[in-house]
Amino acid sequence: MRVLVADDDEICREVVAHRLTTAGYSVLEAADGNEARDHLLLGHAQLAILDWDMPGCTGVDLCRMIRESETDHYIYLILLTARNSTDSALEGLTAGADAFVTKPISGSELLARVHGAERILSMETRDVAIFALARLAESRDTETGEHLERVRNYSRMLAQHLCQHPDFRNRIDTSFIRLIYSTSPLHDIGKVGIPDAVLLKPGKLTKEEFAIMQRHTTIGAETLEAACRKFPQAEFLHMAKEIAAWHHERWNGSGYPDGLEGEEIPLAARIVSVADVYDALTTKRVYKEAFPHEEAIRLIVEGRGTQFDPRIVDAFLQLSDRFNTIRERLSDTAPNSARTDSHLGALSVER
Repeated sequence: MRVLVADDDEICREVVAHRLTTAGYSVLEAADGNEARDHLLLGHAQLAILDWDMPGCTGVDLCRMIRESETDHYIYLILLTARNSTDSALEGLTAGADAFVTKPISGSELLARVHGAERILSMETRDVAIFALARLAESRDTETGEHLERVRNYSRMLAQHLCQHPDFRNRIDTSFIRLIYSTSPLHDIGKVGIPDAVLLKPGKLTKEEFAIMQRHTTIGAETLEAACRKFPQAEFLHMAKEIAAWHHERWNGSGYPDGLEGEEIPLAARIVSVADVYDALTTKRVYKEAFPHEEAIRLIVEGRGTQFDPRIVDAFLQLSDRFNTIRERLSDTAPNSARTDSHLGALSVER
């Protein structure tokens, strides 16, 4: 595996590079943030060790830039820093860093972090399988792969931002952020069990049809629960089940399938709910045009404290420009999507 080492301090850079080369890694060096950015965006390395303070583009800015960019593979980012405060750690996590190595550099700590990165990156094959399975489910109602990409990017961005919120600091870490990115595409996997007559119906659903449509949450949950029983140590399966089961629950308890309320709703499901609704609002369906970004913001704000966790809506508002950027970059090029179930009361936007 090739590792990019970016640091404007030549001695520090050479020390890190030497330690990694001795351990058998292929090393690519960059003397500033701009050079490092070019290497990463061109796919020259899948693991990068970035100095926090670099000319041109700081390590934190580079983390943020990489997370906002469209790359073919996940890039594992380690920040090299003398800062060890909680606030600095939160700033780095929010920007998208996966881990930290503190200065002065310990060779054993450095290699431990890199070995950990290798384990995480080896899971990309698993993530590809998850995405392929989710895409198969979505293909039944002509959703595009871009829908799944958008939702998981929105979900990861919200999780990264929320990790600095006092209520979530002990609940959202790098593992949570990686897992929600990997598993959120499975939110509607239960659609495979819904008859075409209901799933593909372009008009308004009857009461009976809507009850059938709601079953996609329990079908998805039951499928993933069976996998959890077979592989109880697979943490990603547990999060995937929570998202599939409860991403249609509402903060005030009026959602489905179980009428969960407030904190009873798993955090991952609450995050994906906001991401999924925004995407449903801003994309074209066979029964409606895409709503403008500003209108989607207004509707989500209307659901603050009733449909959505208020803290997640507040995070969404702070990130709304970045949501719009992702929406534009990953816009649909496939034919119009079929209808999905109602997320916002009388306004049918997502089934």
